[in-house]
Amino acid sequence: MRDEHVPDGVRLQKVLAGAGLGSRRACEEIIAAGRVTVNGEKVRELGTRVDPATAVIHVDGLRVQLDDSVVTLALNKPVGVVSTMDDDRGRPSLAQYVADRPERLFHVGRLDVETSGLLLLTNDGELAHRLAHPSYEVLKTYVAAVEGRVPRGLGQRLKQGVELEDGPVKVDAFTVKETSPDASLVEVVLHEGRNHIVRRLMAEVGHPVVQLTRTRIGPVNLGNLRPGRTRVIGGTELGTLMKAVDL
Repeated sequence: MRDEHVPDGVRLQKVLAGAGLGSRRACEEIIAAGRVTVNGEKVRELGTRVDPATAVIHVDGLRVQLDDSVVTLALNKPVGVVSTMDDDRGRPSLAQYVADRPERLFHVGRLDVETSGLLLLTNDGELAHRLAHPSYEVLKTYVAAVEGRVPRGLGQRLKQGVELEDGPVKVDAFTVKETSPDASLVEVVLHEGRNHIVRRLMAEVGHPVVQLTRTRIGPVNLGNLRPGRTRVIGGTELGTLMKAVDL
């Protein structure tokens, strides 16, 4: 087994405590229990010192973010806002919601102007790259108000696949939440990232979208975050998000 001890580094329990995992005593117990890995190697020795600038530390398999200059935010994007930090046509953009933050943030993916809901903003380039990359197949959940009563077998049809002009698309899950004779409320889960994919998909099967909100990206849930508000993603939630893309 490789020795991850760095003689002139910082004690591992101090690094973990500084990252918000509890008191130093609690972090010592976490280490002694064999729940911590440093650069892929399990560490139980309380005297271990690490370099916070280079060490990759996981607790219970979840990555610990050691660099406090790196930030990831959840934003509830309102309808009418374009998914860009600066719009050359003068339309409302994302910049207004993070104007008070010192970091230079960029958005992960996008939502069209008429779609509201969860967007991630970060200055972690590797996390952003992996979340956007199709090979990691990060699931995204949408709630859509659509025209017409959705028939019983539509979910199975969507899971089997529907042919669009730029190729087939399959949903990972489909739930009818409410229905009436002339409208339905549905939840769509898919890992596709193509433009307007939910709107195009539902229009193709005869139920055009009237209103659309993204409620989840991987393990990050919109929850009760109000439109135009942000919150910092950290701790276990951030670790789980990073784990979803093998960080």
